[in-house]
Amino acid sequence: MGLNLFGSRCACLVATVVMLVLLSMQCEAQLSATFYDKSCPKALYTIRNAIKNAVSKERRMAASLMRLHFHDCFVQGCDASVLLDATSSFTSEKNAPQNLDSARGFDVIEDVKSQVEGICSGVVSCADILAVVARDASVAVGGPSWTVKLGRRDSTSASEDRAFSDIPKFTDNLEVLVETFRRKGLSERDLVALSGAHTIGQAQCSSFRDRIYNATTIDASFSTTRKKDCPSTGEDTKLSPLDAVTPNYFDNHYFKNLVQNQGLLQSDQVLFSGGSTDSVVTEYSDSPRTFFSDFAAAMVKMGDIEPLTGSDGQIRKVCKAVN
Repeated sequence: MGLNLFGSRCACLVATVVMLVLLSMQCEAQLSATFYDKSCPKALYTIRNAIKNAVSKERRMAASLMRLHFHDCFVQGCDASVLLDATSSFTSEKNAPQNLDSARGFDVIEDVKSQVEGICSGVVSCADILAVVARDASVAVGGPSWTVKLGRRDSTSASEDRAFSDIPKFTDNLEVLVETFRRKGLSERDLVALSGAHTIGQAQCSSFRDRIYNATTIDASFSTTRKKDCPSTGEDTKLSPLDAVTPNYFDNHYFKNLVQNQGLLQSDQVLFSGGSTDSVVTEYSDSPRTFFSDFAAAMVKMGDIEPLTGSDGQIRKVCKAVN
């Protein structure tokens, strides 16, 4: 009896484990680069052309669009929750400090969604559009390309509180950043690679004022130059490029800047400050090819964070509101 009962329990345990593995495999299988090949074959072409036009009108938009995908995936997974306006039943992630008055590109995403809806209504999710847009924005400014896995669905809720707790902050130290990324299944190397997106884009004066006026680990000439764009008081929203060398091109100058103690944000410079990520920064500084390859891989990995698939969520008609 004891042996039979033990064997029965083992068999049940094995069956449960196998079922969980199969369910996990099925979930992974639902994300595929060919997901829309039959249901909306012109979707990727339409998105690519729209982003080419948007970036040609405003070069800075590439960084803003890539940032939206990043801020989306870190909250509830890659489900387009960052795009939702507040309702009576949930708050908007747009109002979290990491997004408020800085997250942008929402109108571009809505325009892309409208164009895609025009060729195949109710088929392509806003979450997938964000993922494809991030890739196309990178390419538009000379950055790497990668194969985007598709099949995500859109959330029906958002959370300002989770956005505040889950999205990295410009004041975070290395330990906090590493842990924040670890919770999302991303490694230290992924952290450094994804941070390399700061080779394009701009930051508000309020986000780097303390560093250029008070930091001890900062290049003196760099801080002097940046103070011209950011007074010690006032003009909090005045913008300055994260990489002043090649601000409109996706390259590895961001890492060269860090090696010279010329990172604009505290959360940038901590990646090269005598800690565990120094060697990766040095590697990327010396090899743009390695950075591009790792960045592309990290973007694919980030795009796998907790996607809604199958019958979960919905395909929104417009990205800022649930159906």
